[in-house]
Amino acid sequence: MAASPGAAPEAVPASGKEATAPARAEVGGGAAMDLPEFEPDRAAGGTATAATAAIDLLNDVELNVTIELGRAQMLIEEVLKLGEGSVVELDKLAGDPVDVLVNDRLVARGEVLVLNDNFCVRISEIITPDLEHAAN
Repeated sequence: MAASPGAAPEAVPASGKEATAPARAEVGGGAAMDLPEFEPDRAAGGTATAATAAIDLLNDVELNVTIELGRAQMLIEEVLKLGEGSVVELDKLAGDPVDVLVNDRLVARGEVLVLNDNFCVRISEIITPDLEHAAN
């Protein structure tokens, strides 16, 4: 760091590194003010920040996840005629990717599979906010 004319020289320890001292900032009128050294907030272990710890608090929050096979529009008359054995035609073809919604927001697409006699979805695409607006 270059010293300004008339300023006292800064002490440099034997290690060759500058000593840690409060930063000085000039405020209106040329007055100087001592500022504390910035130290990032670290949790135990020195790796997680306060923001990470705050996000960790959300890990136990339950969300509604919906897998949407497709959609159909029907007249009230058609809905009233539905009964056991009725077939509702959807707007997607068999094998088309299904939509994965979290709290009614599209977050991914995937393919329907069967695992241990249960339906499941293999995620094939994560929807970023930019892609979501383009899809709508």
